[in-house]
Amino acid sequence: MTSQTEFAPAARALSGRAALAAAVAALALSGCANYIGIHSDKTIAQPQQFESSQSVPSQGGQWPTLDWATQFGDPQLPKLIDEALDGNPTIAQAQARIAKASSYIDTSKSALAPKVNASYSWTRELYSANGLFPPPYGGSWYSENNALASASWDLDLWGKNRQRLAQAVSQQRAAEADMQQARITLAASVARTYNQLAQLYALRDIASREIQNRQTIGTITNGRVVAGLDTNVERQTANGNIATSQATLSQLDGQIESVRYQLGALLGKGPDRGLQIANPVINPNVNVTLPDNLPADLVARRPDIVAARWQVEGAMHDVKEAKAEFYPDVNLAAGFGFDAFGWGKFLNFTSRQANIGPAVHLPIFDAGALRAQLKGRYADFEGDVASYNQTLIGAFQDVATQVSSIRSSDKQMVDAQHALDASTKAYQLAVIRYKAGLSPQLQVLSADQNRLAAEQSVTMLKSQRTDQQMALIKALGGGFDAQTAGLVPPVAVGSEAGNAAANTAAQHPQQGQSDVNGAPWHGAYVPTATPGASQAAAN
Repeated sequence: MTSQTEFAPAARALSGRAALAAAVAALALSGCANYIGIHSDKTIAQPQQFESSQSVPSQGGQWPTLDWATQFGDPQLPKLIDEALDGNPTIAQAQARIAKASSYIDTSKSALAPKVNASYSWTRELYSANGLFPPPYGGSWYSENNALASASWDLDLWGKNRQRLAQAVSQQRAAEADMQQARITLAASVARTYNQLAQLYALRDIASREIQNRQTIGTITNGRVVAGLDTNVERQTANGNIATSQATLSQLDGQIESVRYQLGALLGKGPDRGLQIANPVINPNVNVTLPDNLPADLVARRPDIVAARWQVEGAMHDVKEAKAEFYPDVNLAAGFGFDAFGWGKFLNFTSRQANIGPAVHLPIFDAGALRAQLKGRYADFEGDVASYNQTLIGAFQDVATQVSSIRSSDKQMVDAQHALDASTKAYQLAVIRYKAGLSPQLQVLSADQNRLAAEQSVTMLKSQRTDQQMALIKALGGGFDAQTAGLVPPVAVGSEAGNAAANTAAQHPQQGQSDVNGAPWHGAYVPTATPGASQAAAN
């Protein structure tokens, strides 16, 4: 029986060769291109970082739904919004961007699969009599047939192609969120422009009543002139006031027509479509209350934030793809076919040709090109992080601004209504006294002017408050829900939602991210991850 000591010299020799091979490999790799010292410490902001309990208090309300326009009591408004969403070119542009992003996904997925190609060539050639080929080939014409089927497969050992696919998925998701943002913006624009039309009609009604009031004053003035209580000066003043009110009415008619044309354009139709819109009947007493846990949930309710988050996710995959460029590429290639002069032996077994073998590409010295590329990807990542943070800050400011504006309008409305009540009573008394000959025309004209200004102020405040309610709905996401839309970005690995997202992404890359740990996502439906995960994933 052979003892173990007999194998000791061979084992030591083998160990020595392995150590030498490892040392040579380490020496070679140490001289290769590397990304040592290139990293980023930027992280996406978390909603909890921003104090907002005073400016955006919890009111126990509900998040807006996609049919939010119905609460304003005008059955025409939701129909106009639907018409705009179906026909506006802005939505078509957003859909085209999604289709383009989807094509990038298909292109990236193709890099993960083997490639098979086939080629055939026929060449008729006169070989030189004094060249490489001796007679009878030299100095004669010959036909060469060459057919070859080849296959290649990039093994993607370091995940470069998978990261490229994940980046394409992120860009598609960002495009989908951008389209949702375009839809919400368009819906809000239609509603707010429609509300502007309602305001103009309300002001027009006031202007029509004012013409009647001033005609009444003119009639009283004519009677006073006959009685010798007034002169032609007061008569002409009354006539001038009537003409001024009529001019105001004509001005409002022009503005109404312009807004109708604007609505026609928003609907994606011609200006005549705006002329067919019925007069608005908006309910001005709508109240939008803020939901609880708004700061944390807002990031899942605003498509602009979701789009910015997917941009960060895509930039992270760009960084990982650039890092994979530093490692060797391994490709397997094989081919089989036939090559022969003439047709007689073209498909004979002896005319076969075949090749098979791996190809390895390792960057060793590239004058810093790969490092420069990685630095650029990190710069893009940091730019997208900054854009996300700015979008988040802007979202909080948007909600807080609308809430503050509504509070201010409510306070103004109380005083404006008191002013209207008082000025209306003063005007009524002034007309009675003027008709009775107890006060001059100037007093009734002054009272009329004050009442007119107060009534216009109340009307404009009501319209302004409705506009602010619509703007608040838009600031709260306009009914968008990232989970319902299938646009929730990846969460940190280790959570139940994160593992489910990873499994979905592995099975259907077009439905989620693949092979990525993702940055933290704070929304209504996914758990909170630890801060800094975005930076760690990028590094």
